[in-house]
Amino acid sequence: MRTLLLGLVIIGLLVGIGLDKGWWSIPPAWNPWAPLRVAAPVTPVTRWKLARLEDDPQACRAVLATVPDAQLRYSVLADHTPVAGCPLTDVLRLHRAGVAFDRSFIARCPLAVSWLLYERHRLQPVAREVFGQPVVAVEHFGSFACRNIYAREQGRRSDHAAAAALDVAAFRLADGRRVSVRRDWGDDGPAGRFLRRAQRGACGLFGTVLGPDYNAAHADHFHLGRRGTGICR
Repeated sequence: MRTLLLGLVIIGLLVGIGLDKGWWSIPPAWNPWAPLRVAAPVTPVTRWKLARLEDDPQACRAVLATVPDAQLRYSVLADHTPVAGCPLTDVLRLHRAGVAFDRSFIARCPLAVSWLLYERHRLQPVAREVFGQPVVAVEHFGSFACRNIYAREQGRRSDHAAAAALDVAAFRLADGRRVSVRRDWGDDGPAGRFLRRAQRGACGLFGTVLGPDYNAAHADHFHLGRRGTGICR
């Protein structure tokens, strides 16, 4: 055991010295201290970088600034309290990303970043693999709702109370085809396969991902929430 610990210490020292001297470098996507970029590959470090954005609005806006204007349109909003008991901080109104939305929505900055990563690295690759074409539009049920989870009178606040979650109902493909969570979940064909892979792909980029298999309340949408510790059901 002592030999193993000594070996680990020596390796750690060599790695530290090597990085300090510039003998080698960590690829930015794997470097915990390198700024998060939407275009960079998703790695196990990505989730940690996303978590750091929760308390760093400036860093979060810097991530958005790395996305070309043609792929992102949003308006920064001042902190405000639209409904008593549900203050909103570090929020923006997302008008479009790489996809169009059926309507704009309010989102905390980290939610917007999670969506951009999901769209680029998970959603579109799956769409192209299954259908041979991209998703061009997304329909949703909204992001902000000042309520507790499941609209209960008692209990903790929902992610929606902080505009930290988006409920996605359907996807529109380039050829005009519409893939609906309510209608196509469980389908044995391409639409069903796409939805299952699209849901699984969101896991790890959002803290909580819920779909029709979770409960009846989610029969018609995917809940993509920032908070949580990797719930994927």
